[in-house]
Amino acid sequence: MSSLTLVIGSKTFSSWSLRPWLFLKHHHVAFEETLIALNTDETRRQILEHSPSGKVPVLIHGERKIWESLAICEYAAETFGLPSAWPLEPSARAFARAIATEMHAGFADLRNELPFEANREPERKIYSARAASDITRIRNLWREARTRYGAEGEWLCGRFGIVDAMFAPVALRFFVYDVALDGPERDYVDTIVLHPSIQAWMEAATLENPVREGPHARTQEIPAAVLAAANAMNPLVQHAAATQPVAPAPTKIKSFLLPPD
Repeated sequence: MSSLTLVIGSKTFSSWSLRPWLFLKHHHVAFEETLIALNTDETRRQILEHSPSGKVPVLIHGERKIWESLAICEYAAETFGLPSAWPLEPSARAFARAIATEMHAGFADLRNELPFEANREPERKIYSARAASDITRIRNLWREARTRYGAEGEWLCGRFGIVDAMFAPVALRFFVYDVALDGPERDYVDTIVLHPSIQAWMEAATLENPVREGPHARTQEIPAAVLAAANAMNPLVQHAAATQPVAPAPTKIKSFLLPPD
């Protein structure tokens, strides 16, 4: 089997690159990562060396090139037999596909006014009524997904799928812009932010653009029960608990700590 290479843009800014990257990481699919810095004089030339569309991400598998986020996720699911890419139940599957493609093509005001910036300190920002309408629509979609189809797990339709990979950058936007949430939507953002691969992506984004003034902790309130559940699923935490006393979990999550100079 030919090796996989995923060509992505800067982790600070490339929300489209995050989607297939997260999907592959969640399913432990081995791949080489080629990262191209965005917004430089060499960016377009470097991307065109790999991607016929002139955009990232692009997945290279032998002689095949797949250059669109949703297509990459579906190709990987079909090629490697990844489970639960889409829900098995027809109604849930249709709903998941509908909202994933709605996200793919829509929410322009949210994108423009709350641009993806993975290393941003969480802070609220004033946005227009149009962006607020996008946020309301997304909240309604998430709430419906979790209420109607999410009984089997903590993801939108229960089990992690392509629809979650597609919405993960939106959840990170809500996190870094400290969008006011409650209920299932807040729980879902917590689930995304606590995913180990999301934590790794955010830390890598910070290292791309380190803060020079000194160490800053990126924090946002996350319920202690959510942290406890995440710790219970983390084998490193379980090992630590078995070998030494562990202090009670804090009521905040530090997604990473910027290193001092």
